[in-house]
Amino acid sequence: MAPADGSSGPAHIEAAHAPPALPEPVSKPGRQRGFIDRAMTPRAPISVRARFLAGLSVWAVILLGWSALTYGGIMPDIFLPSPTAVIQRAIEMFGDGTIWPNIWSSVQVILLGFIISSVVAVPLGLLMGTYKIVQAALEPMVNFIRYLPVTAFVPLFILWIGLGLSQRVAIIIFGTFFQQLVMIMDVVRNVPDDMLNASYTLGSSRRDVLTHVILPAAKPGIIDTLRITMGWAWTYLVVAELVAADSGLGYMSMQAMRGFQVDKIFLAIGIIGILGLITDTCFRVLRARWAGWAA
Repeated sequence: MAPADGSSGPAHIEAAHAPPALPEPVSKPGRQRGFIDRAMTPRAPISVRARFLAGLSVWAVILLGWSALTYGGIMPDIFLPSPTAVIQRAIEMFGDGTIWPNIWSSVQVILLGFIISSVVAVPLGLLMGTYKIVQAALEPMVNFIRYLPVTAFVPLFILWIGLGLSQRVAIIIFGTFFQQLVMIMDVVRNVPDDMLNASYTLGSSRRDVLTHVILPAAKPGIIDTLRITMGWAWTYLVVAELVAADSGLGYMSMQAMRGFQVDKIFLAIGIIGILGLITDTCFRVLRARWAGWAA
């Protein structure tokens, strides 16, 4: 028998059990969603132009503050050089070529130390994150060593290895390797177990699961780990070159400090920052090309 209100029975029941409609986002009447609304919405995308202007505005504020402190006479030149002084020093050192050997020396130390550390840390971290027995064997030792200060080992490296390039590379390796190991292990451990179980169900071997499931799924996180630890390698560079070095940006800073050439110190710091930004951009491009699906 049809219901008294004239509606069909099944349709009436289906409508009664249908989930409630999701509420529409609340917005002010008569106004379109503007830039501030988008910017203050969590994870809402912004345009390339807005991203560029936001970053540029922060640098403009820093430069204005620096200029006000120096050109306004608030800070003496011996403590804080003016932007003009740093630019003039850069023109001078790039013009006569005296800065290029220091840049190349620092880049060489960073590349050698970081590559050697990464070549060992990536497969070992992959094994630690995949096999519980490897993690149980190595994690206590790794967690102990990664909290040790790198600067405390500088005299020991000089005693064990001697002076020169090898000692500086060893400091970079020691400062980045154990951090890479723990971070890569955590990235691999975060691969969902459902992916592994589905692979076993489809007949994959343990080797196939490691090489065709775990490694590709962890690839974006591994690249991000390398990008982050590259920043740490640049910070350890100054530690490696402050003692018993005859070239490099850290060595240049130490020599400038002895002569109260603060503009030269700022130039070295700026070059390290620019080189670090270049390597960071390279890793971002690498991630976009090799793991663009995870963006």
